[in-house]
Amino acid sequence: MKIRKKELIKSLNKTFRKEQINRTDFDNFKSEFNLLLSKIDENESEEHLKYPLRDFLLRTSFLANEINTKGRTDLAIYSGDTNKKPINVIFEIKKPQSNDFLTNENINCKALHESVLYYIRERIEEKNDEIKHIILTNVYEWYIFDAHDFEKYFYTNQFIKEYQKWKTGQKISKNTDHFYKIAEQFINTSNDEIPVTYFDLRDYAKYLNENEKALVPLFKILSATHLLKQSYITDSNTLNTQFYNELLYIIGLQEVKEGTKKVIKRASENERKAGSIIENAIATLQTENRLSKIPELHKFGETEEEQLFTVVLELSIAWINRILFLKLLEAQLIRFHKSEAYKFLDFSTITNFSELNELFFDILAKQINERTNYIKKELKNIPYLNSSLFEISKLEDTTIRINSLKDRLKIPVFSQTVLKDVNGNRLKAEKPTLEYLFDFLNAYNFSNEGADEIQEENKSLINASVLGLIFEKINGYREGSFFTPGYITMYMSRETIRRAVIQKFKEAGYQISESWDELKTKIENRNEANR
Repeated sequence: MKIRKKELIKSLNKTFRKEQINRTDFDNFKSEFNLLLSKIDENESEEHLKYPLRDFLLRTSFLANEINTKGRTDLAIYSGDTNKKPINVIFEIKKPQSNDFLTNENINCKALHESVLYYIRERIEEKNDEIKHIILTNVYEWYIFDAHDFEKYFYTNQFIKEYQKWKTGQKISKNTDHFYKIAEQFINTSNDEIPVTYFDLRDYAKYLNENEKALVPLFKILSATHLLKQSYITDSNTLNTQFYNELLYIIGLQEVKEGTKKVIKRASENERKAGSIIENAIATLQTENRLSKIPELHKFGETEEEQLFTVVLELSIAWINRILFLKLLEAQLIRFHKSEAYKFLDFSTITNFSELNELFFDILAKQINERTNYIKKELKNIPYLNSSLFEISKLEDTTIRINSLKDRLKIPVFSQTVLKDVNGNRLKAEKPTLEYLFDFLNAYNFSNEGADEIQEENKSLINASVLGLIFEKINGYREGSFFTPGYITMYMSRETIRRAVIQKFKEAGYQISESWDELKTKIENRNEANR
């Protein structure tokens, strides 16, 4: 049997690999990593090495888990905060320079034999099928085996029969040394290649003071999320309910259950806020008598109240779709240019609904050379988006646009708001609606994931996948039906990326127009283009 070493980054789940990490957690990891290295005494016993390792794990990612010995197992991470829970991770620890530890040339060693025995015992005697990883380490070097691979290569009919014969005394000896000989022979005669994640902490020590991003894969590999195979907060199938509920509140909506379906409705009469987008728009429609201008008004409902709500809901959805997409665009512009100068969806820049309307139709919907001179300097860097999303809809043309909403109206902050006051408590205040909406959105991280990214602020990630679920929920309000407006995000993302690429090639001296197809014919040296 041989081992096939995997790179750290390729050992991670693809979703978790892209997830940004929190600065506070990362700085704590670096501090504990440095402390662990300082406590390694190569002259001490294996028993002595367990405790700094255990402290490191507890202080970095495993506070919710019992970490202790079990029988002859050197160290184990349990699935909960007590040793009554099943073991998730098995450790076999040797001292540095031990002759019993793995080497690149020889994996058929006592450390592996012991690990196999403890794994088989857990599976057979404890009936534990919740093991996630088996780790062999001398604290410096780490060999991390996925339990799926141990199961595949060691929990075989042939090997289990040998184990049972040894355990029941059908072999020449029942002592553990004889089992190790059985394991040694099995490994020696196997032609299999077992995958393993390998790293040496000493190779990463230099990154504590320079190039800290190189430590990010190590941080993730040694996290509870990876070693315990936990679910991820950025899972594309998980709706961020806190974000969703507060967004509905600002719009003036609530989700209610009707039979087996959940549908979005106007907030109940005693919970309506004049400053919410829905109520603000309804009042404006009524004041300006715009409802009567709509052709085939009966399609929006039978009663005037139903017609008002349906029309305003459609308008509000269009406005919110634009704003949420722009929040994603803003995050990508900031990341691409590595500059906060590209931040534009903020109350210090867009101070009222008229300026937001201007952003929609006088900026995003027009080529840069076609824009009027009075455009704010903070908005000059925003690219042109050739998309129907930023064209005035027929309903807007007939009724109202977002600039018709009253700026002076305020709305009480949601009781479960993400916003905090100066003391870190939930904010309790009233805010103008647009300011509240922007502050709420700015409390989240809309940047796309990056494998080496460190999030400086502790903000929940709202990526394109999570927003897709929000779009599904809000756009699918009729009869509780849901659909994905993928054409919006796919088309606009593609066009935005292409324009950014074309601009970069122009800056590099390529003589091209705005044509993506033309660019492809101009590239002669691919290596140069990749730079």
